[in-house]
Amino acid sequence: MTWDLLIAGGDPFDVAVHDGRIAATGPGLPRDARRIVDATGHLVTPGLIDLHTHIGPGYWGIDPDPIAWYTGVSSWVDAGSAGAYTAAGLRRVADAAAVRVHALLNVSAVGLAGRTGESRDLTNCDVALAVDTIQANRDLFRGIKVRIDSETVGANGVEPLRRGLAAAEACGVPVMVHIGTAPPSLDEVLDLLRPGDLVTHCSSGIAAPLGPAVRAAAGRGVLLDLGHGSGGFAFDVLEAQLEAGLRPYTISTDLHARSLHGPVFDLPTTMAKLLAVGVPLPDVVAAATTHPARALGLPGGSLTAGDPADIAIFEVRAEPLTVADAHRQVRVSPIRLVNQATYVAGRLLEPRLPAAPAPWVPLTDAQRAALSGRTRDIRALLATPLVGVDGLAEQFPRTEPRSS
Repeated sequence: MTWDLLIAGGDPFDVAVHDGRIAATGPGLPRDARRIVDATGHLVTPGLIDLHTHIGPGYWGIDPDPIAWYTGVSSWVDAGSAGAYTAAGLRRVADAAAVRVHALLNVSAVGLAGRTGESRDLTNCDVALAVDTIQANRDLFRGIKVRIDSETVGANGVEPLRRGLAAAEACGVPVMVHIGTAPPSLDEVLDLLRPGDLVTHCSSGIAAPLGPAVRAAAGRGVLLDLGHGSGGFAFDVLEAQLEAGLRPYTISTDLHARSLHGPVFDLPTTMAKLLAVGVPLPDVVAAATTHPARALGLPGGSLTAGDPADIAIFEVRAEPLTVADAHRQVRVSPIRLVNQATYVAGRLLEPRLPAAPAPWVPLTDAQRAALSGRTRDIRALLATPLVGVDGLAEQFPRTEPRSS
């Protein structure tokens, strides 16, 4: 067989692709392919799966494609941007994206049209409507998202979570719960969760999940998801959890309009924050590939023959990378992962320029200056002729005139 694509020479092995799926893997595969990519000296991984992002319409949403092509993230899970009332809008985003888009349905039917408060009115947390929406969109929605913090739920405590769990139970899917500022108490939230449910912002400096309840939850199979975001990750909390034998099962960014330009930036940078506190590289990669695929039953997440050909190629630079959490605590990663190529179903993602930040996104003066500088650099790069005369060919040669 002549393969469509062969990624050759990478670590851990060669990867052959045919008809959008992985056809074979192993060292020294035959160089019989329509296109051969030399990955010598590079790390080849499954396409990264970001388990917590916001790409749907509304206050928090961003376009995934201009970020995916340079970060290795082939699958994006929108975590609750859409509720039942706004599911059609998320469907349009998913259908238009070059990346794979999966989602968790917000238990509140209004979703995240605004910054917060979606579960203050319990009439929006309609169990039957959530069940019907998931059943009608099984290919898109893989679970339920519930945000539990004082701003979001008001005086309703954990009732939105109870309703989310009821809808999830009816559909046979997990719940992802956002934790933050009490009330309700963290213990109330954790005690309700079932094996296979997920706690995002698991190393939050605000919720500080360090007591017996989080150990009990993890012990019965509740999954810990990093969910960095603008305020959901603190190095000191993560280090205390690691000391206690707790480790995030999945590494996700909570990438959205307010975290994209910092402190999160992207998934490889977030992965570096786990490397900075001593988590080994193979475990970090698994937490951004295999583990999220298992958590939600997603395609991909491995380099196995028959799987979708979602693949990322990284240069592993042995250089220190200073990284910061949501509270400006700093650590240093010993290496930096720099994406060289991202494939979805064997298709190379092409470069895309990002849109300007929405007017409601708060930015520091330094962030605004950096964005302006980046725009100037891009303009200058594209305004400069690509090559000089030595790099051109005469595409339509002139013929010598006939002599009379």
